[in-house]
Amino acid sequence: MNSSRHLTRLAALAGVAAISLSLSVSSAQARELSVSTVLPDAFPWGQAAEKWAELVAERSDGELTLRVYPNSQLVNGDQTREFSAMRSGLIDAAVGSTINWSPQVPELNLFSLPFFMADLDAVDAVTGGTAGEMVFDAIESRGVVPLAWGENGFRQLSNSRGPIDEPADLDGLKIRVVGSPLFQDTFTALGANPTQMSWADAKPALTTGAVDGQENPLSVFDVARIDQVGQEHLTLWNYMNDPLVFAVNQQVWDSLSEEERTLLREAAQEAGAWEIEMTREEEPERLAAIQERGVTVTELDEAQHQAFVEATENVLDEWEPRIGSELVEAARADMQGE
Repeated sequence: MNSSRHLTRLAALAGVAAISLSLSVSSAQARELSVSTVLPDAFPWGQAAEKWAELVAERSDGELTLRVYPNSQLVNGDQTREFSAMRSGLIDAAVGSTINWSPQVPELNLFSLPFFMADLDAVDAVTGGTAGEMVFDAIESRGVVPLAWGENGFRQLSNSRGPIDEPADLDGLKIRVVGSPLFQDTFTALGANPTQMSWADAKPALTTGAVDGQENPLSVFDVARIDQVGQEHLTLWNYMNDPLVFAVNQQVWDSLSEEERTLLREAAQEAGAWEIEMTREEEPERLAAIQERGVTVTELDEAQHQAFVEATENVLDEWEPRIGSELVEAARADMQGE
């Protein structure tokens, strides 16, 4: 009797151990990757990262998950450190800006060349063409695997002083810019006084009048309510575009199974396409909302636009060899449909 009870107890303990082992293995197999973004999900940029996380969780049945950290919190608010942090492994993945990553990947300055890409068709031709492949190769050569494109959009100019429709209107204006030398050179060529600061510092500086203006896509101007900090004048000049890139640290990528890599890439591509379409569809509505709030919107005619092009030609000439003449020529060929 005692022997029988002893065997029954051993069997029960073995069953508990088996269940515990099973749960332990399952837990060990589930994996969470950190994803950095500059903006939260009130903005299309943040929504792109959340969409990626949502698709990955659904398709992996929770075995692979992405945890999104917005507001550059993984790099203490310094958005220009994001790529370096991902490359070194401090961040597993990111949905990042070509501008913020350009200090570490000079080829990404292609998209910041002033007045180089005239419209969305030109942007699509570059990201979907030979130049886009070359840019992705450049990112991968630096220890980060690019998976898909997203979109922050064409960047427009706002200020608190008055309408801007010619280069002379920028003379002496303090304009907040991101930490990229190309932005410094562009606004210096236009006679402005470019002031580099993080986005976290930008709104307080605009509020106090420490800077007169800033440049950002309409989605950022709208959601962040930049009109509430004295930015009553907006110029639509499409002077440069800011694609987003979905990417993963190389070592993290190498540690994933082929199935997980395929899932991660396809989810990124789907999230990117979804976000690009959404951003473009919402643009007219955002512009109307901005105007309804009393912002004066200036649209350039062809002659006015050309004046800005000519005023920044020397910047393009100076930066082309720094970005890579072969890449710039490939982009030109993509835009011309060659």
